[in-house]
Amino acid sequence: MPSTALITGASSGLGAEFAAQLAAQGHDVVLVARSADRLAALAEHLTAEHGVRAHVLVHDLAEPDAGRRIAEELADRGLSVDVLVNNAGFGTCGRFEEIPGKRDHELLMVNVVALVDLTHELLPGMLERGRGSVVNVASNAGFQPSPYFAVYGAAKAFVLNFGLALRQECRGRGIRVLTVCPGPVETAFFDTIGTRKAAVTGSFTTPEPVVRATLRALERDRGYVVPGFGNALGAHLTPRRPRTLVAAMAERVTRKVLTPERAA
Repeated sequence: MPSTALITGASSGLGAEFAAQLAAQGHDVVLVARSADRLAALAEHLTAEHGVRAHVLVHDLAEPDAGRRIAEELADRGLSVDVLVNNAGFGTCGRFEEIPGKRDHELLMVNVVALVDLTHELLPGMLERGRGSVVNVASNAGFQPSPYFAVYGAAKAFVLNFGLALRQECRGRGIRVLTVCPGPVETAFFDTIGTRKAAVTGSFTTPEPVVRATLRALERDRGYVVPGFGNALGAHLTPRRPRTLVAAMAERVTRKVLTPERAA
């Protein structure tokens, strides 16, 4: 029976690339996002290109019960998931008090709550079958405090630590848990956040090598992966303490997202 991979945020960017590379490996795919038209077009392409089954689930992960609704729809369709890719997410940047609270709330619902809820819904089935994989997409921003990305950086720190802890819980039980921490990637993320200056930690890459490195790390049962030599170097060599000093150093880098007037 073919393995089935569910990918959130599958309508574009890293999510669409995860779907393409997993389909190329022979996985059936379940594509989850808000954009029905994009998902339908991608599903048709993947079926024609790779001969896999591609299912479309249209859901807004900012809704508080998104994880449960997705699990119910999977059950209604008779689908079990062997590979969960928690990819969906977006960012905010700027001075905290100037970012609408509703927007940061939605960020946490998508980047954190939906990720945890969906893992709660699907991991027990993997454990019962004795096999499965969970891939959580974090960010380089999760390795240190990120002024002007305060909520986004904290959310990605949660994803990284959640993934590493869950991996230890699942060791020896047939489940692989991997967290990927990419640097700037050419996706709609920067359109949504509103400025390419948000790429403060390095040069841009494309989704293809990030996903390729992630799936290779998953095969090797790594705990986390930082694609790109420069990104990995920065993630592993940046000092972690004293934390207030690290935050102050980070602020000198991240302040570039502010306009000159707002930075004054």
